[in-house]
Amino acid sequence: MPVEFHSTIFTAMKSKFLFFIVVLAFATSVHAEPKLKSVFNGKDLSGWVVPKGNSEAGWYSAVDGVLKIKNGPKKKGSILWSENKYRNFIMEFDFRFGEGTVDSGIHVRNQDQIQIGISGSLKRDMTCSPYIPGKGYPVEAKNIKKLLNLKGWNTMRIKAVGKQYTVWLKGEKVMTYKSDSAIEKGPIGIQLHGNRIMSIDYRNLKTAELP
Repeated sequence: MPVEFHSTIFTAMKSKFLFFIVVLAFATSVHAEPKLKSVFNGKDLSGWVVPKGNSEAGWYSAVDGVLKIKNGPKKKGSILWSENKYRNFIMEFDFRFGEGTVDSGIHVRNQDQIQIGISGSLKRDMTCSPYIPGKGYPVEAKNIKKLLNLKGWNTMRIKAVGKQYTVWLKGEKVMTYKSDSAIEKGPIGIQLHGNRIMSIDYRNLKTAELP
């Protein structure tokens, strides 16, 4: 058999092998992506801890798959905490602003918060920016004005690994921050501030725990 023929066969086999390695690597990376699991059944608040008195005040309700949050009569702020506690995790959800000037957010294991809506202290929209107690807003999320739908649904993704927080809005990465005040493990909280009438809707709340 001619040497050239052997060389052609070897080259073809090498190409196929490299292609297989690339495909396998891609498949492995895709498979390694965490599977998000629903943490809100759309019917009730199973899996969540309603603050004392807020249930009677009608702060939280599940309507047609939507978690609806609205100020109670006394207009005090409140946080709906998950029963589960998380170390490293991804959380993904949709949110939609309701009535009033909305000041909401997601607490990451403790008092560190990813803002949603108008900051009470800065009086402007700081959606996707981290609020850190004692530091305020150390960084500001990018491209929010371009991405944020003020009248419809928005999809947010939060990734917390150790002290690092990363946030995506509508699939675009808009913020990364390393927090010295981050704790190792804690619940996720959904907050709505008080002092004025406001409401916000959440749906498709999902989480995945990471290594």
